[in-house]
Amino acid sequence: MHYFNIPSVILFYHNQLEERYITVFDFMKHEEKKVEYIELIYDLIFVYLIGRNNSMVGHISGGFIDPSVFLTYVLCTLITIQIWYLTTLFINRYGDNGLSEYIGLFINMFLLYYMGDATRVHWQALFYRYNIAWALILLNLMVQYLIKYRKAASEAPWEKDNILFFVRMLAAMIAVIAVGIPLYAPLGVPLTPVAMLTGIVFTVAGRKRLDLVAVDFPHLTERVMLYVVFTFGEMIIAISVYFEETFTLTTFYYALCAFLIVAGLFTSYGFLYDRLLDREMTISGNTYMLLHIFIIFSLSSLTLSLEFMHEPEIALVPKTVYLIASFTMYYVFMFALAPFIKQFSGGIRNFRTFIISLVIFIVLMAALYRHPALSIMVSVLMTFWIWYLEYLYWKRIIVPAEEQECVSVKVH
Repeated sequence: MHYFNIPSVILFYHNQLEERYITVFDFMKHEEKKVEYIELIYDLIFVYLIGRNNSMVGHISGGFIDPSVFLTYVLCTLITIQIWYLTTLFINRYGDNGLSEYIGLFINMFLLYYMGDATRVHWQALFYRYNIAWALILLNLMVQYLIKYRKAASEAPWEKDNILFFVRMLAAMIAVIAVGIPLYAPLGVPLTPVAMLTGIVFTVAGRKRLDLVAVDFPHLTERVMLYVVFTFGEMIIAISVYFEETFTLTTFYYALCAFLIVAGLFTSYGFLYDRLLDREMTISGNTYMLLHIFIIFSLSSLTLSLEFMHEPEIALVPKTVYLIASFTMYYVFMFALAPFIKQFSGGIRNFRTFIISLVIFIVLMAALYRHPALSIMVSVLMTFWIWYLEYLYWKRIIVPAEEQECVSVKVH
């Protein structure tokens, strides 16, 4: 395990609204923290949960998803991502591959199966199983933090406040769930959304405190990338419906376009991760994680959108609107990752092209919604156009800057 040394790095964060200075506890020099096998195994359970969440919205009412079912889908998806988010931050900052950590992760994997099984259209019928399993997952994670607090008291006292913050947040979420379980039967109103929002409020309200402790950013970006890859995996499974029909030129065309959309989305994110992302930054990582919550959610929505476009019983207008909204959310939050990109300040004007492209995409999709063959081709072209813009940014901005740095090093 690697604890933080004395404050040693000053980060200057600037945007159009404010300028602030954040002191961050930097890492001592150590070997790069690698993603361990236990983390990969733990993340695989979320593939199952992603599938369970998406399976809820297969019931159509009035030409589209029943509103109550859709809200349940949104809630369960966000809770799943939140559990992964809290666990990932814990492992990144305090994970040491100890026995207690292994036991804790396997216990939570077992409990996540119960949450997944209770994730159904009639979610309320399995309310108690879902919420008890969720509360126990949070309790287990809180115990892990308390174990690290005891160790930090003697080895890294500057970590104590940060650990206690997460203990209080988890305790507050558990308390809301515990109160909501006995009240559900007499009131008929679940407090599950309140518990989920409690974690978000704590995170937002405690941002200044959380910004005082840096993460191992290379490790964090790799964990996030793997979760995104798992989400793409679910998308690949979902588009298999396009290949199940009798072969005709029309079915072949739609199957090919659906596959190219997934390939284009994956390529654009993969290129950003491999070539554009500045993985050597020393930051708290909270904003990066928050943005990826919406990126992952938008990818889940895109998975559903591609399934809906194949279903004739779903009305054309709502499923087209949902597809446009999902694409828009994905690209908006991917653009929002710009401050984490190399040479962002030097190429900020280039991002105007990304925004203009998104606006044109929305207009074209809205205009062509009665022509599915054309609108799906617009989606294909959009995904690869965004990748091409990323490539141009890398070639014109990042490569020259890196070459200049190499020349400067040689001169010195």
